[in-house]
Amino acid sequence: MKSLKRGLAADPSATNISSKVFIRSTKSGRVQKVVREQYLRKDIPCSSQLCSACASTAAANASGVVPKFILSKRPTGTKAFRDGHYLIPDTNVLLSGMDLFEETAHFHDVVILQTVLEELKNRSLPLYNRLMSLTRSEEKRFYLFFNEFRSETAVRREEGETINDRNDRAVRTAAAWYTTHLAKVTKKPPAIVVLTNDQENRKKSKKDNLVALSLREYVGGLDDADRLLDMVSQGAEGQEAREARGELFYPEYYSMSRMMTGIKAGTLHQGSFHVSPYNYLEGTVKVPAFDKPLLVLGRESSNRSISGDVVVVEVLPKDQWKAPSTQILDEEALNKNDNPDDEEQEQSVVTENERRALREEVRRAHTAGAESRAQPTCRVIGVMRRNWRQLVGTIDAATGNTSGNRQTTVFLVPMDKRIPKIRIRTRQVDELIGKRIVATIDSWDRDTRYPVGHYIRSLGELETKEAETEALLLEYDVQYRPFPKAVLDCLPSEGHNWKVPAEQSHPGWKDRRDLRDLLICSIDPPGCQDIDDALHARKLPNGNFEVGVHIADVSHFVKPNNAMDAEATSRGTTVYLVDKRIDMLPMLLGTDLCSLKPYVERYAFSTLWEITPDAEIVSSSFTKSVILSREGFSYEQAQKRIDDTSANDELTQGMRALLSLSQKLRQKRMDAGALNLSSPEVRIEADSETSDSLADVKTKAHLATNSLVEEFMLLANITVAKKIQSVFPQTALLRRHATPPASNFTDLADQLKRMRGFELDVSSSRALADSLDQCVDPQHPFFNTLIRIMATRCMTSAEYFCSGSHAEPEYRHYGLASEIYTHFTSPIRRYGDLLAHRQLAYAIDYQGEGSEIVDEGLRNKGKLERVCQNLNFRHRNAQLAGRASIEYYVGQALKARAEKMPDAAIDVEGYVMRVFENGIVVFVPQFGIEGLVRLDDFQLKGVAASSSRESTFDADRYRLSVYEKGDKQQAVTVELFQQLQVRVSSEEKGGAREKGKRRVRIVVL
Repeated sequence: MKSLKRGLAADPSATNISSKVFIRSTKSGRVQKVVREQYLRKDIPCSSQLCSACASTAAANASGVVPKFILSKRPTGTKAFRDGHYLIPDTNVLLSGMDLFEETAHFHDVVILQTVLEELKNRSLPLYNRLMSLTRSEEKRFYLFFNEFRSETAVRREEGETINDRNDRAVRTAAAWYTTHLAKVTKKPPAIVVLTNDQENRKKSKKDNLVALSLREYVGGLDDADRLLDMVSQGAEGQEAREARGELFYPEYYSMSRMMTGIKAGTLHQGSFHVSPYNYLEGTVKVPAFDKPLLVLGRESSNRSISGDVVVVEVLPKDQWKAPSTQILDEEALNKNDNPDDEEQEQSVVTENERRALREEVRRAHTAGAESRAQPTCRVIGVMRRNWRQLVGTIDAATGNTSGNRQTTVFLVPMDKRIPKIRIRTRQVDELIGKRIVATIDSWDRDTRYPVGHYIRSLGELETKEAETEALLLEYDVQYRPFPKAVLDCLPSEGHNWKVPAEQSHPGWKDRRDLRDLLICSIDPPGCQDIDDALHARKLPNGNFEVGVHIADVSHFVKPNNAMDAEATSRGTTVYLVDKRIDMLPMLLGTDLCSLKPYVERYAFSTLWEITPDAEIVSSSFTKSVILSREGFSYEQAQKRIDDTSANDELTQGMRALLSLSQKLRQKRMDAGALNLSSPEVRIEADSETSDSLADVKTKAHLATNSLVEEFMLLANITVAKKIQSVFPQTALLRRHATPPASNFTDLADQLKRMRGFELDVSSSRALADSLDQCVDPQHPFFNTLIRIMATRCMTSAEYFCSGSHAEPEYRHYGLASEIYTHFTSPIRRYGDLLAHRQLAYAIDYQGEGSEIVDEGLRNKGKLERVCQNLNFRHRNAQLAGRASIEYYVGQALKARAEKMPDAAIDVEGYVMRVFENGIVVFVPQFGIEGLVRLDDFQLKGVAASSSRESTFDADRYRLSVYEKGDKQQAVTVELFQQLQVRVSSEEKGGAREKGKRRVRIVVL
């Protein structure tokens, strides 16, 4: 749009000016008359290669070049449109059918109207981004037509006309113009087909002699229609059928005005809804008005909410508040006999099994022990934003009957246990059973117990590595597709032959310091290829040390606002799986041109300090630089070099100085209240695709060199944060870790007090650190690590934020005990660091090569806040995907082992992390995994595994006794924090939700 406006001055005769006058009131009460001008022009082309008229009059872009026309000279023909056709979809078709538009064999030559694009952006940013990717694809031929700026297609909203009706009229106006325009320039013009699911819009289109079809009607005329029809949203058709029946199961949502009034008055609350991973009938909503999350119990109270939805809730009276559930409840096991094709049998939204489970919850809520643990309880009365996304799952084979080519209703059971089963209709039941498939939710109305959705595509056979890996990436919304050509075109033309210019007179050296004489080295995990950071230390004549952290200068190669920058913004971070890495940047940059590999000159961004021998900071400075790393160490190699008494070269002495200073810096942080927290960390060495050796699964060793690197990276991040915040007080890209409310630790503190007599002091980060240090069991060295893992889960999540979004006291990073912090040290794999580099370059007045490309977003608070929101989402999902990859690999290794040796289970140590009435959660340090242990997973002496089990649960003592029905004498009793001997093996669960997914089964011995 900017290029269009710039072109106005060049050709004023091509424009008309449309003015709109409206009145508004200012905050002071004054009335202002506002005139808004819109420039209308006749040189915006139709972009059809059939059109010679537009080819002669089309406006040039800012570079003076007329863009290549996109719509084909020979557009695709179908049975209905033998001479070919161009498509003009409306917004709702794109909202419900984006997966179809991405099909490679269909949906070419599509005109995307500016009206539709802007409406789509307002309603769904992810779909907007997917559509923009299609407009950049040469194969798909999607043309973005600025209909709001073309004089013949611009539409002004009429008095009394809704915005929706105005936009529908804009679509019809553009279609009419294309129809008459192309009829003038070619004898056999292609048909212009409006795609809209709005019946009224289709009627009006046909009245105007336009071709208008619903998405289902259009897809029905394509080759491969049977497959494609499964991908059409079921929402609209299902709604018509349900309205005829008129059955209602769920409460009606409040109106938007009623919800907004209630939120403003404080009688209603808004927050994200999250379902418990252990009990599908229990959810929570965190809202500012309450310290503890609000509990949501049962289907009726959750009222069609999906985990991740932003909901509005009403708090129930205090006498209805409940304690969190102490039961493991699995939807598939509880409601396995539901029929997806028979809504008539659903007399109530709650099944008898669910009603029985809820009665048990109410009974427990009124016992003396549970009352003290009761939490505010609420019900959902509206949904502000849906978390409907592409879901990966399997067809429940019990619900899928062979039906030839007839459409059949089946249950799709998502991999994510927090998502309910989804009704989908398909003609491909036989082909889809036994496959890992992708689907999405279309609707969930009051008259159906389960949401309705549609099939998108198959990923392949269950348990194949390719299908399961892609399923994992889709489940955590990792963008894993190959980089498009537009991104690759941004890479240096020299490719791997690119080098730092030899002559310092070259523009690439401008404003850079030559630091090639410094003895710099990198220290990374084994096999690291994307080396972001390197360090050096040398003694100064005054006895102090010069220390430098040198970070890959990614911002030199990734310029603001180009295709590569947009892709990196969207991806947000590199994702590390066991056997592959999903890069944020193309490999040429990440593993070569930016990577600070040894023995090669590289561009860097350096932070330099003068530090006393007692680790006091005397001064700091920043500079873009050229460095030459002398060595690339793994943590183990660096440790050996430092420990080798015979090595006294300058590089080794510098490393020893770094180690000594890092230990003092660490102690200062700990004294200030920094936390030493833990998370399950293992390293898996996948030597081959068929590796089945569990010796490949290792707990990560933590060496002194790990801390050496960590301390100086932290120091660099803190130093840079202070600098960019001083220059960008409103828009510095920072990272914070909010102080967790004391109520987050209530359960853990109670558990430690009751079970071990330890006091957990959460009055400050220093108090918490000290009390965690006291949680030691001499008999079980891992106990302290277990408590730190559990304490970590009580914390709030660290997050990126824009400095102007919070008051300065709220910048604090609780875990690091730092008043300000950012990410600067990993720009190859984190987009937040790349933004910090750009802000720092501006802050130090860098005038070198590329600095003339101004990133307007550095001071755009709204844009930066949106970027932070995406980065937080991507960062969290990358962590979850990495953990899921480890769990999958462990399961596959166990499976391969079992195939060779049927009795190949492994006996290892496990620790009880949670205790329920009907099972426990056990953490296995050797594999870094945790799993549910149900009653039938307890090995009872002299009792068959298939025997009927009962249990006795002591909530106050966090204790569970399991025994054969009627025989308490042979009970096995376990309690919280207990060390157990467990047997880990791989088995395939029989349920559809886990079908094909090897469960790491943990049996208590």
